[in-house]
Amino acid sequence: MRADNSQHIVEAARRRSEYTRSKAIQALRSLDAAGEPITFDAVAKQAGVSRSWLYGQPDLRAEVERLRAAHRRAPASPVPARQRTSDASLLRRLEAANTRARQLAEENRHLRDQLASALGEQRAARITEDPGRGQR
Repeated sequence: MRADNSQHIVEAARRRSEYTRSKAIQALRSLDAAGEPITFDAVAKQAGVSRSWLYGQPDLRAEVERLRAAHRRAPASPVPARQRTSDASLLRRLEAANTRARQLAEENRHLRDQLASALGEQRAARITEDPGRGQR
């Protein structure tokens, strides 16, 4: 009687499927990072898979369609990945903007206090110059 080796065939098919998916995902990432247009044909060629296989993978199909739509909305000359602003850089700029906003708010508070004091002094000076005016 022959041994049942079907588990090896199933395991090999599973590994091949995972490898194919990883190639497609990597192709999507590299095309997006390079600012290249995302199409089923471009992804299939870069990954070495068929377009029909891509269409048959619901999550990959949705991602291709999402990225394709995002690239259509993008400006005519996409910024290469190496020139895009990094998350760390954006965080530093945000921190600097928040610091500047706090400084300006403090300066405004200080100026309001000075204005209120000056107006108070001006009013007090008018009252002492014309005592009858303060009773109105």
